[in-house]
Amino acid sequence: MTVVEKAAYLKGLTEGLGIAPDSKEGKLWNALNELLSDMAHEIEDLHACYDEHDEALDEVCDELNYLEELTCDLDFPEDDDDYDDEDEDVSCCGCGRCYSDDEDEDDDGEPEYDGVIYDATCPVCGEEISFDEDTLAEGSIECPNCGEKLEFDLGDDDKDEDKE
Repeated sequence: MTVVEKAAYLKGLTEGLGIAPDSKEGKLWNALNELLSDMAHEIEDLHACYDEHDEALDEVCDELNYLEELTCDLDFPEDDDDYDDEDEDVSCCGCGRCYSDDEDEDDDGEPEYDGVIYDATCPVCGEEISFDEDTLAEGSIECPNCGEKLEFDLGDDDKDEDKE
């Protein structure tokens, strides 16, 4: 039984009580039945709108899934400005969540370092090595390419700073 049918049933029960429609009680019951009927019709209208929106949303989801399938299968040339305004290497794995809005992450998913980054070139293999202030303070670093130990002498810089 729908909400409208239930409201009509209650109106019939009220009329069956034999209350005079012109009496105070009759006017009250008529007003309540009219309100109940109006609310039941509004609820049915809302359900109809909900069903229409649900169908439209399903269609949009289907279209988006279709477009995602089309675009995720494309091979975009790397570093081609026609496809990539920010000149980033972008690839889609087909998961539907390839692009992150998190500004604190770079392309490899690690948080960006906000401190000073130093670069050095290994004298043995020529590998460029990047490191931070903490590593510099330790005094040495091992080349990740050839294993050569690179040492940093900061003694002169510390003496100059003490004089100032």
